[in-house]
Amino acid sequence: MTEVILPASEHRRRRYIAAAFVAASVMIVSVPARAEPELEIAFYDDVRIEVFAEGSGSLIVMLPSRGRGAEDFDGVADELVKAGFRVLRPQPRGAALSHGPMQNLTLHDLARDVAAVIRNAGDGGPAIIVGHAFGSWVARMTAVDHPELVRGVVMAAAAAKAYPAGFDGAKELSEAVRKSGDFTLPDSERLGYLRRAFFAPKSDANGWLQGWHPAADEVQSDAGRATKQSEWWAGGVAPLLDLQGELDPFRPRATSNEMHEELGERVSVVVIPNASHALIPEQPAAVTAAILAWTGKLPRQTSK
Repeated sequence: MTEVILPASEHRRRRYIAAAFVAASVMIVSVPARAEPELEIAFYDDVRIEVFAEGSGSLIVMLPSRGRGAEDFDGVADELVKAGFRVLRPQPRGAALSHGPMQNLTLHDLARDVAAVIRNAGDGGPAIIVGHAFGSWVARMTAVDHPELVRGVVMAAAAAKAYPAGFDGAKELSEAVRKSGDFTLPDSERLGYLRRAFFAPKSDANGWLQGWHPAADEVQSDAGRATKQSEWWAGGVAPLLDLQGELDPFRPRATSNEMHEELGERVSVVVIPNASHALIPEQPAAVTAAILAWTGKLPRQTSK
């Protein structure tokens, strides 16, 4: 069964202003700035992965979509920290300080990066992994290769199983993704591609003109093509939250329940209205609420 979570409505506060001021004074209130996450490095062999780390408690690891960076999760990560989680956001190879071999990779290699991040966190694991779009491929691969490290997987804006060749418009969507992060194109043209592939009509796509990492995009594209879908699709035996944008062109509505129908009760499906493939920046409050509701239903971690 599909669950629909409505985004938080915008509550308007009416302010009643006194009709007369006498020697009015102004009070300036200082609002604390957002705390910056700690920067950590997870490493093995000749791989170094930069990680944004914040909070304390059970682990949540957040993996961005193809060619994007950890900053995409800023708002949602803040709320998860407030809810009592330790949130780790690794930068993919080719982004920021993360580096390692960049050729002849598969999703198994990228999953090993995620496993190193979880192990580097000490006794906080196993982790819930939130993977956005392509990040959900890596999250599921990690659950297959390293099941002892994965408590569950949130697939945020995961494409339909038939993608990239099995439904009308898929080829054009792939082209729109590539050109969205192409800095040689004018912003006006890139905005068109962003709206085509990532953002619902009422969403603001301007924030995604930045935040692209071409080197990471190339590595991830190659690794995805080098790995059979059958190796990662099912996510091992981990519980799965299939978190969808209602207007996501990568997930035609006819495919909304395909994972639940294939894999059964370990898959929960939640659809977020007024959101497309970007999802996270479009409806952060609804995304956070869905993640927290689902994690609350997972089996409790046993103490070590």
